[in-house]
Amino acid sequence: MPTNKQKMVFFVMLSVYAATSAYAQVESEHLQELVELSARRLVIAEQVALAKWDNGMPVEDAPREDQVIGSAMKAGQSRGLDPTSVSNFFRAQIEANKLVQYSLLAEWHRDGRSPDHTSVDLASTIRSELDEVDKALIAELEESKVIRASASCRTDIAKAVGKYASAHGKQFSPLKAIALDRALATACICPLR
Repeated sequence: MPTNKQKMVFFVMLSVYAATSAYAQVESEHLQELVELSARRLVIAEQVALAKWDNGMPVEDAPREDQVIGSAMKAGQSRGLDPTSVSNFFRAQIEANKLVQYSLLAEWHRDGRSPDHTSVDLASTIRSELDEVDKALIAELEESKVIRASASCRTDIAKAVGKYASAHGKQFSPLKAIALDRALATACICPLR
């Protein structure tokens, strides 16, 4: 029969395990939300490509990219995030979006037309959607700071992306899965291994 001291040690260990497990679950959920927001940004990239196709605009838009990164850095600083880390993260988001845009535009040029769609205004509609996603990304960068600094971050992100791609396989093309990997390439704030 266990003594009272043994029972107490068991309950303390059980409590510590439960608290650690719950904390890890919350951290994992924040990382999954970061992946989902990045994926949402890539879905919007298709609308951006359609708007650019309709208006004969180039994919590259350095002033807009600088504006997005500058705004993200400012918002990140107000939440105690490292400006360089935020800049790198959003640069990766932008590069992933451009990957999707270039690929779709090339496909449409090969086909001689874009898919049937209703025209959407890039400046007033799509960019405001992107701005909202970017605000949510900043919040999740803050919320996921601990797990993004962990030694397992790269593995955790790879698994989270895999989970997302698997769950959304039919509507999430291989191109978007590759772009999602690119979008999250700089999310970890631990040294490269």
